[in-house]
Amino acid sequence: MPTLAEKLQRFMDELATDAVEERVVEYVIREVQNGRKLSEALKDPYVKNRLSEEKLAKVLEAPEVVSALEAQITASFKKQEFGFSE
Repeated sequence: MPTLAEKLQRFMDELATDAVEERVVEYVIREVQNGRKLSEALKDPYVKNRLSEEKLAKVLEAPEVVSALEAQITASFKKQEFGFSE
């Protein structure tokens, strides 16, 4: 059975991880809103150095990220800029 100190340490680690995930979500949203492709933003050292693949998958499920992507897609359709090379 975990000691109180171990439980507190686990709790603090989870809080720190949540804060990192939140900052990465904000970063990815900002980059997408600035016109970068999601795949490019996810390859940034800022993202890769802070999240495991498992945590990155969780970030991609964040409603804020999905909304930012939807907005980017909508803007692309309005401008008829789909990113295909001719």
